[in-house]
Amino acid sequence: MLVCDVCGQALSSETSVRRHLRRTHLGRQPRCPLCGAAAAPDCEELCRHIEVAHPEPELPGARRPELAEGLLECPFCGEAAGRELEAHVRARHGHLLGAPENSEQLYECPMCSLTCTNIQILEEHVDLHLEEHSFSEGGNIRDLELAQRLQTEEDKRQRSEEEKREREEFKKLQRQYGLDNSGGYKQQFLKNMEREVDRGRLQPFEYHKRKADMMECLAFGIDDGKTKTSGIIEALCKYYQNENKDVRRVWLSTGVDHFHSSLGDRGWGCGYRNFQMLLSSLLQNSLYNDCLRDTTLIPSIPKIQSMIEDAWKEGFDPHGASHFNNRLHGSKAWIGACEIYSLLTNLRIKCQIIDFHKPTDPMGTHPRLFEWVLHYYSTDNEGGAKVVCTSKPPIYLQHQGQCHNMLVSILFLCMCCIFRAAFYIPS
Repeated sequence: MLVCDVCGQALSSETSVRRHLRRTHLGRQPRCPLCGAAAAPDCEELCRHIEVAHPEPELPGARRPELAEGLLECPFCGEAAGRELEAHVRARHGHLLGAPENSEQLYECPMCSLTCTNIQILEEHVDLHLEEHSFSEGGNIRDLELAQRLQTEEDKRQRSEEEKREREEFKKLQRQYGLDNSGGYKQQFLKNMEREVDRGRLQPFEYHKRKADMMECLAFGIDDGKTKTSGIIEALCKYYQNENKDVRRVWLSTGVDHFHSSLGDRGWGCGYRNFQMLLSSLLQNSLYNDCLRDTTLIPSIPKIQSMIEDAWKEGFDPHGASHFNNRLHGSKAWIGACEIYSLLTNLRIKCQIIDFHKPTDPMGTHPRLFEWVLHYYSTDNEGGAKVVCTSKPPIYLQHQGQCHNMLVSILFLCMCCIFRAAFYIPS
């Protein structure tokens, strides 16, 4: 809180002091605020007048020796007046109390109850109140605007961080499922071979030879067959007939070749490899010769990707296609049930989807899935033989994102199954 050096009025800020001086004291002859006497033309002379004519009273509790005990002091000048105190105050300091002198009319400030005899001075005084009030309100408005701006910036920062986290999570999922535009089978194959050369596991001449073979297979769209293993069903039949004593009955699918991952699809190619296994079985079955007349060899993984894209172009599974932005070729995107269904249907191979989306046993197992598989292989193949080689194609099984081929149905003494699966069954 600041005080006017001229009149002693308390003011809230330097701006208020300057405004007060400009309006109340500048441009007019300064007058003593205590007695109203005219002083010299400047404020310094007025200050000297106040110091001489109106010295500050002593500290409260101090008593001048000339005052008799019990006499009251004047609160303005400190002089004792005794019984004449009231008259003294009215005579010497009436203008400070707002007491009427010569029956002059008093004007009271409606905001602070200050009284004065000059209406013009009162108006200026009230104007100061209004200006200070406006300044205070303006300050509150500015504070509110600042708070709102800070809150807006904080909300914007939080949204930005949330969007950043979402983008990072999305990129992580893209990398996980091969949708990050980091290349496909060819790029991964070459990169992994270069890594093998750097580690000394592959000679440079072998690198160039395998690269040439890979490029030739990709150009023709056929698998190089280097990951294929034949005779799986025959080996299983022999094993269950002669070796395993804990099995009562076995039903095997028709012949099928096994394909495992290579340097080009390791980590993401199980869906494509299982389709190659399923197709190898269908190619051995004369019932599908008409449907597969244009597919006499096992296609490479990039070729399978193109075949799925062709199925999408024919209108199969538009929702699934949009998930991949209608593009698989040249990517490491995982595929599964819906993509294989679209591909087989586009080849005019009748198939169906069987979805076991939740356990059918209180213990969290899937006995109904096991029963369905058993029924699929054992129908029309009843007999007394322990091992039955059926004419049924293998089952394409997707389990929690992983793809498998089910080649055999075994009736154990304790029947149970723990898969949550979707089947794609050629029929």
